[in-house]
Amino acid sequence: MAWNSSFKLIFLFVLVNFLSFATPKAQQVPTFLAQDCPSNGTTANSTFQINIRTLFSSLSSNATANNVFYNSTVAGANPSDTVYGLFMCRGDVPFQLCGQCVINATQKLSSDLQCSLSKQAVIWYDECMVRYSNRSFFSTVDTRPAIGLLNSANISNQANFMRLMFDTMNETADEAAIGAKKYATKQANISGFQTLYCLVQCTPDLSTQGCRSCLSDAIGLLPWCCEGKQGGRILNPSCNVRYDLYPFYRTNVSAPPASVPPTDSSNSGGGGSEISPGTIVAIVVPITVAVLLFIVGIWLLSKRAAKKRNSAQDPKTETEISAVESLRFDFSTIEAATDKFSDANKLGEGGFGEVYKGLLPSGQEVAVKRLSKNSGQGGTEFKNEVEVVAKLQHKNLVRLLGFCLEGEEKILVYEFVANKSLDYILFDPEKQKSLDWTRRYKIVEGIARGIQYLHEDSRLKIIHRDLKASNVLLDGDMNPKISDFGMARIFGVDQTQANTNRIVGTYGYMSPEYAMHGEYSAKSDVYSFGVLILEIISGKRNSSFYETDVAEDLLSYAWKLWKDEAPLELMDQSLRESYTRNEVIRCIHIGLLCVQEDPIDRPTMASVVLMLDSYSVTLQVPNQPAFYINSRTEPNMPKGLKIDQSTTNSTSKSVNDMSVSEVDPR
Repeated sequence: MAWNSSFKLIFLFVLVNFLSFATPKAQQVPTFLAQDCPSNGTTANSTFQINIRTLFSSLSSNATANNVFYNSTVAGANPSDTVYGLFMCRGDVPFQLCGQCVINATQKLSSDLQCSLSKQAVIWYDECMVRYSNRSFFSTVDTRPAIGLLNSANISNQANFMRLMFDTMNETADEAAIGAKKYATKQANISGFQTLYCLVQCTPDLSTQGCRSCLSDAIGLLPWCCEGKQGGRILNPSCNVRYDLYPFYRTNVSAPPASVPPTDSSNSGGGGSEISPGTIVAIVVPITVAVLLFIVGIWLLSKRAAKKRNSAQDPKTETEISAVESLRFDFSTIEAATDKFSDANKLGEGGFGEVYKGLLPSGQEVAVKRLSKNSGQGGTEFKNEVEVVAKLQHKNLVRLLGFCLEGEEKILVYEFVANKSLDYILFDPEKQKSLDWTRRYKIVEGIARGIQYLHEDSRLKIIHRDLKASNVLLDGDMNPKISDFGMARIFGVDQTQANTNRIVGTYGYMSPEYAMHGEYSAKSDVYSFGVLILEIISGKRNSSFYETDVAEDLLSYAWKLWKDEAPLELMDQSLRESYTRNEVIRCIHIGLLCVQEDPIDRPTMASVVLMLDSYSVTLQVPNQPAFYINSRTEPNMPKGLKIDQSTTNSTSKSVNDMSVSEVDPR
């Protein structure tokens, strides 16, 4: 019977818990938690895979040399073959267990077929984390992918408990961020019989600010993972947090790193040893918790058996939260964060919704995009979009922190970006003066790297389809972050082009093949990037020349100046005292190459990044660029194509103006 099978499973669970806590520490083995290995693979026995093996050997040897954190780089003759990797052990784990954990982790990654052929991977054990990538991520905050794990037992008086948990977690995070080890634990009294234990840790290569930012993100995910539960944890590549009602970490981290508890020589007659009170507590408390879980499990299973006696059971684990569901916010949380979407918190309004500034219970500032009821996107499509964007992690892409989908409410929660959108500053005669040439060049490079990541380096090949100045946000240091993936499309590994009968985007940035025939590819984004470069250099919108005597559009004007050998006349007057002649001319040259009419003549984004980084790369001679369609009712528009122009109000006080349009099936 199903009931007997379930009873046996729970009995085995309790037995395993008892044995695991009753077993001497000398017999402890690392506990596997989760792993993430994107399918953006390399080939077997390739140089990159060989370098991964070399990296694993280096990590393993350094882990057994009494290190608890170590990073290493294995360089390849070709930069694309370079592998970056690190390991980090939990701050309280003895050296011997740390070394064994890293060895187990590297062996598991090597033996897993998908992981062994992946260009980036991260694996978590209870005692350590191992990570590698084809991009340098050292000293960089990466909060995706995020894994949520929970203790399924419920807590009483949830509101008070969650408040205490947040307060204690944030205090622990503050302490960890300023420490050299980037590790801290803390406990708080819940009642006379219960204590809350908290642990947080960042990779030690992070700055104080970076560590605190990572921990804030992780702490902010705890309610969606573990709301009202007795224990929970969030794992991500740069940091992790955990809380529970029993001491799951070693409280005496300064003790000798030996695997066996030290004996009391004064009472060791006959070679025996006494068990310390701490050891007794460490054994008794988990066993008590396991028994309680056993009782609760019996009750839950009895209820399920009555309802689903004849239903097939889902074999998925009940402790791991899916990548999407771990990002879900309750509508009440969003309401509280934005003070019920008050006008005082309103940052801007676009064609697909309103943007509000919010403050989460964890203390993190966010930008909340509340989609309008007529945004045209269904619940399934909305969640698909969330899942796509949540998997992206790059310093030049805006981070999606979560979503809310309740009734007709569809809400996106993003990181708060202080300096609003690029168009808000670039096209304002006064504000654009704050963008000197050094900053503009950095913005151009950052956008290029972000698009290159989408096209070639992320786990998914993504075409943005709506790259424009209002969809580039600027952080406090004027670093660009590409936003708005509502129109983005995923391509297969070998896919180069797709067609649609629904054209979405913004005139002036659309490539001609997309606007006229519904054909889009990575080269469509390259075209949009070319327009954006010329706008950044000139400080003028592409559309600002329409119905003037100067030219039809910015592209026409730039081409005219290029042919007349006067390209610097395109430059914004406010740059006259800060520009570098060769860099400006080279950027105009790259911009003209990107807006060529034939997609074949446009460079890839990887080539663009190389052109921007190295003056040794020879640039092709550009031909006359394509010119965008001025009329919405172009007579040559093929039948069956429907065009939706983005209606984002680029002059509004928008910080995260995330437009979401109707999404074609993916």
